[in-house]
Amino acid sequence: MSGAPRRPDLDRDSLTPLPIDVVSVQSQVVYGSVGNSVAVPTLQALGIGVAAVPTVLLSNVPHYATLHGGPVPTEWFAGYLGDLERRRVLERARVVLVGYLGPPEQTAVLVEWLQRVLVEHPHLRLVLDPVMGDRDVGVYVHPDLPGVLRDDLVPMAHGIAPNAFEFEQVVGRPVPTYAETVAAARELLQTNLEWVVVTSAAPAETPAGRVRVAVVTRDEDHLLEHEHVATAAKGTGDLFAAVLVGALLRGYSVKGAASVAARRTVAVLRRTAELGCGELVLG
Repeated sequence: MSGAPRRPDLDRDSLTPLPIDVVSVQSQVVYGSVGNSVAVPTLQALGIGVAAVPTVLLSNVPHYATLHGGPVPTEWFAGYLGDLERRRVLERARVVLVGYLGPPEQTAVLVEWLQRVLVEHPHLRLVLDPVMGDRDVGVYVHPDLPGVLRDDLVPMAHGIAPNAFEFEQVVGRPVPTYAETVAAARELLQTNLEWVVVTSAAPAETPAGRVRVAVVTRDEDHLLEHEHVATAAKGTGDLFAAVLVGALLRGYSVKGAASVAARRTVAVLRRTAELGCGELVLG
């Protein structure tokens, strides 16, 4: 910190706000690359300004022998969101990216805040990565959260990027094929939603060693495919969503952004596997 004396007469909020494009609301870890710990450096590497709002702050993911930390206190969380408004960040920001959420009382604060700021700042786009779980572990968030995501957050979103398991929680039925995925996405796209990108899509039809991504807009649908890279690292969905948002902000179409996100995710997974690391290696 500078040793210069404080100037109480200086109204800092009258100065130009930081050039922040994305407000990223999700988890954060001290060690590892999940949530904001992967989203922030990924977006910054794309030249995109980001403000990170943590929902939980942990020493690491819960797959290690030790774990410390927990949800950010709701009062703090509400203050983070409120102070972003007071610093006039939302006047310039373009996207609110929402990922892993905390307990219900904290999520209720977020829902109320989004309901208001998306009306007050109609240029803002809400991109939701509805983190709930995956096929190998089932639902790993608070049992009330899937309903909140489905009933409160998805209807407000302009785009969602779930994995196939999470997409099934949103639509309330299995979607094992590409045709069923597109049909379910089209139902959601009759509301505020503009696009749906489903990772690990169409599991009943995906060849061994491959991963499919379904990209559905109101006018088009596309099926992308890439190799499956085996690794113990977590956070691939967080990485994918961050690159997706970054590419969209740089002018890519939804299909183009999903392609960029898939390529970047595969590259990071390859590097991680080559080094034998248990956490995503972004460099």
